[in-house]
Amino acid sequence: MGNQLNITNSPPSLLTVFGKWTYEGIVVRDPSLKKYISLKPAYLPHTGGRHEHRRFGKAEIPIVERLINKLMRPGRNTGKKHLAYNIVKIAFEIINLKTGENPLQILVRAVENAAPREETTRLMYGGIIYHVAVDVSPQRRVDIALKNLVDGARSASFKSQKPVEECLADELIAAASNDPKSYAIAKKEEVERIALSSR
Repeated sequence: MGNQLNITNSPPSLLTVFGKWTYEGIVVRDPSLKKYISLKPAYLPHTGGRHEHRRFGKAEIPIVERLINKLMRPGRNTGKKHLAYNIVKIAFEIINLKTGENPLQILVRAVENAAPREETTRLMYGGIIYHVAVDVSPQRRVDIALKNLVDGARSASFKSQKPVEECLADELIAAASNDPKSYAIAKKEEVERIALSSR
């Protein structure tokens, strides 16, 4: 009985994403995002909403699962987690073929590069609305980066012959290399430019 437990409970270092990509050696360079990009090894990127009862609990969801969850909305993919899972799995294969690097590292770098540091908010003084530049919290930076990466992949594959898996892989690679052709990088620069003019 004890031996069986040892066999099934493998050490965390042996756990991989999609049975291929290891979490070892993945580096988060941005110090403010270290707490919010979760690289906890898991058997499956599917936590089943166990984070919901805690404040800031979504920071504990593995970053791969958060990408999968963003792919599930809106419209045709709503609630189809297995479909989103397969899209990310194939995208990771394409990233590995194109770059030869661990796709997890590419994803982390893409999130770091696509996360805006500053945006604008609306303040109202006596019926007049002002736009004021504000710093973005680390949690929101990750949320915006993931949203823009998925939106870029979705818009590139819409009415196109390229499948969404390939578009997602291209978007992640472009964002990881800070390419201005990336939708997420272009959106980040636009938001920061507007914030700079509103200071």
